[in-house]
Amino acid sequence: MTSPPSSIPPRQAAVSRRHWLAAGGIGLMLAGAGGYMALRARGDSQGLASRPDPLWDLELPQLDGAPLRLAGLRGKPLLLNFWATWCAPCVEELPLINAFDQQEARWQVVGIAVDTPENVTRFMQRFALGFPVGVAGAAGVGLARELGNTGGGLPFTVVADASGMIRARKIGQLHAQDLADWQRMF
Repeated sequence: MTSPPSSIPPRQAAVSRRHWLAAGGIGLMLAGAGGYMALRARGDSQGLASRPDPLWDLELPQLDGAPLRLAGLRGKPLLLNFWATWCAPCVEELPLINAFDQQEARWQVVGIAVDTPENVTRFMQRFALGFPVGVAGAAGVGLARELGNTGGGLPFTVVADASGMIRARKIGQLHAQDLADWQRMF
């Protein structure tokens, strides 16, 4: 049996679908920004709002429920990597980052999962990562943007020196050469 003819021309239907998809994308971005603002408000209630750099105010839950506080990581260079389980380049670069963490004791490595705790839990059961991972959910998009990810894409990596100054950023998949270049900086 054939379906009844549509009263909307195919071209107009495609435009309508694009509008709905765009509206959905905007909604996701707003939800992410709202979640990030909630994380910031939680930090503000602890008296952290007076610090100028949002990176060091960051406190995120880890999968075991323990808080991941970046303020306690100063003193060594920091590689902060934003990733998600659904992001193919993120998943491809994680073994490289994990190996870097295991080989480079002079550095701190932290992952920020822009994903749900359930997805991250399933991922971590299959792929053990040796570095701490904070779960930011959609709020991670806002944090990444505040740290210089103007394009909003993943993966996104921030490198800070031992004093806490951000020295490098990269939007897109990391390669061994990126890590080698950053090692030479410090």
